[in-house]
Amino acid sequence: MSLFALVLATLLQSSPAPLETVAHDAMSGIQEPRQAVARAAEEWATLWRAHAGDRPSPRVDFSTTMVLAVFLGSRPSSGYSVEVVSTRAVGNGLVVTWSERRPAPDMMSAQVLTSPAHIVAVPKVAGVIRFEKAGR
Repeated sequence: MSLFALVLATLLQSSPAPLETVAHDAMSGIQEPRQAVARAAEEWATLWRAHAGDRPSPRVDFSTTMVLAVFLGSRPSSGYSVEVVSTRAVGNGLVVTWSERRPAPDMMSAQVLTSPAHIVAVPKVAGVIRFEKAGR
């Protein structure tokens, strides 16, 4: 393999997949910390129902796309959020990096239970999906 082909293969392997937000909520029905992948409509329907109950689910084209989701679980106040920050290809799979935002100690926040979630659509891959929290 030429040096050019090796460099190109490395760049293609590590380039991030584009992220499209499907849902970004502070009140998910999923109360436990969880990461999830849906590669088919049936998996998506089950995941969405657990997250949003009877609300209509956003349309996703599973012929070319899959869904990645991060749920923080129950939190004691407002001011918490989660974001899928990026993905990077590893072999034929993906590493999904996500971050959690917490309220600052001196921030006034509503004393209400929240359960933040971020759900994104990305180009479908067949390999293993691994989730990593940013900053670890």
